[in-house]
Amino acid sequence: MAQISLRIDDEVKKNAEKTLNDIGLSMSTAINIFLKTVVRENRIPFELSADPFYSRENTKELERRVANIRSGKSTLKEHELIEVDE
Repeated sequence: MAQISLRIDDEVKKNAEKTLNDIGLSMSTAINIFLKTVVRENRIPFELSADPFYSRENTKELERRVANIRSGKSTLKEHELIEVDE
Protein backbone atom coordinates (compact mmCIF):
# COMPACT_ATOMS: atom_id res chain seq x y z
CA MET A 1 0.00 0.00 0.00
CA ALA A 2 1.49 3.37 -1.06
CA GLN A 3 1.50 6.44 1.15
CA ILE A 4 1.05 10.02 -0.09
CA SER A 5 2.20 13.11 1.79
CA LEU A 6 0.86 16.51 0.77
CA ARG A 7 0.59 20.04 2.08
CA ILE A 8 -2.75 21.76 2.47
CA ASP A 9 -3.95 24.95 4.10
CA ASP A 10 -4.83 24.33 7.78
CA GLU A 11 -8.28 25.89 7.45
CA VAL A 12 -9.12 23.86 4.34
CA LYS A 13 -8.05 20.65 6.09
CA LYS A 14 -10.09 21.46 9.20
CA ASN A 15 -13.22 22.28 7.20
CA ALA A 16 -12.81 19.25 4.92
CA GLU A 17 -12.41 16.95 7.93
CA LYS A 18 -15.58 18.37 9.49
CA THR A 19 -17.58 17.91 6.28
CA LEU A 20 -16.22 14.41 5.69
CA ASN A 21 -16.89 13.47 9.30
CA ASP A 22 -20.49 14.65 8.85
CA ILE A 23 -20.73 12.39 5.79
CA GLY A 24 -19.11 9.53 7.70
CA LEU A 25 -15.84 9.37 5.75
CA SER A 26 -12.23 9.74 6.79
CA MET A 27 -9.93 12.01 4.82
CA SER A 28 -8.05 8.92 3.61
CA THR A 29 -11.24 7.24 2.37
CA ALA A 30 -12.38 10.43 0.59
CA ILE A 31 -9.03 10.84 -1.16
CA ASN A 32 -9.08 7.15 -2.17
CA ILE A 33 -12.58 7.59 -3.62
CA PHE A 34 -11.36 10.65 -5.55
CA LEU A 35 -8.28 8.86 -6.95
CA LYS A 36 -10.21 5.70 -7.89
CA THR A 37 -12.73 7.89 -9.74
CA VAL A 38 -9.88 9.67 -11.57
CA VAL A 39 -8.54 6.28 -12.69
CA ARG A 40 -11.95 4.84 -13.62
CA GLU A 41 -13.11 7.92 -15.56
CA ASN A 42 -9.67 8.95 -16.80
CA ARG A 43 -10.40 12.54 -15.82
CA ILE A 44 -10.85 14.87 -12.85
CA PRO A 45 -14.37 13.92 -11.70
CA PHE A 46 -15.69 17.48 -11.59
CA GLU A 47 -15.58 20.56 -13.78
CA LEU A 48 -12.57 22.83 -13.45
CA SER A 49 -12.56 26.42 -14.58
CA ALA A 50 -10.15 29.29 -14.23
CA ASP A 51 -11.09 32.47 -12.43
CA PRO A 52 -11.16 35.12 -15.20
CA PHE A 53 -9.54 37.58 -12.80
CA TYR A 54 -6.26 35.68 -13.25
CA SER A 55 -6.41 35.53 -17.05
CA ARG A 56 -3.33 36.61 -18.98
CA GLU A 57 -5.21 39.57 -20.48
CA ASN A 58 -6.46 40.83 -17.12
CA THR A 59 -3.04 40.41 -15.50
CA LYS A 60 -1.44 42.45 -18.30
CA GLU A 61 -4.08 45.17 -17.88
CA LEU A 62 -3.55 45.28 -14.12
CA GLU A 63 0.23 45.49 -14.59
CA ARG A 64 -0.26 48.34 -17.10
CA ARG A 65 -2.47 50.23 -14.66
CA VAL A 66 -0.03 49.75 -11.78
CA ALA A 67 2.82 51.00 -13.99
CA ASN A 68 0.74 54.07 -14.93
CA ILE A 69 0.05 54.82 -11.26
CA ARG A 70 3.72 54.38 -10.31
CA SER A 71 4.85 56.63 -13.15
CA GLY A 72 2.29 59.31 -12.25
CA LYS A 73 0.44 58.91 -15.55
CA SER A 74 -2.68 57.83 -13.62
CA THR A 75 -3.93 58.54 -10.12
CA LEU A 76 -6.18 56.64 -7.76
CA LYS A 77 -9.59 58.11 -7.05
CA GLU A 78 -11.83 57.50 -4.06
CA HIS A 79 -15.21 55.98 -4.81
CA GLU A 80 -18.13 54.32 -3.07
CA LEU A 81 -18.02 50.53 -2.89
CA ILE A 82 -20.72 48.74 -4.82
CA GLU A 83 -22.70 46.13 -2.88
CA VAL A 84 -23.31 42.93 -4.83
CA ASP A 85 -26.02 40.44 -3.90
CA GLU A 86 -24.86 36.85 -4.13
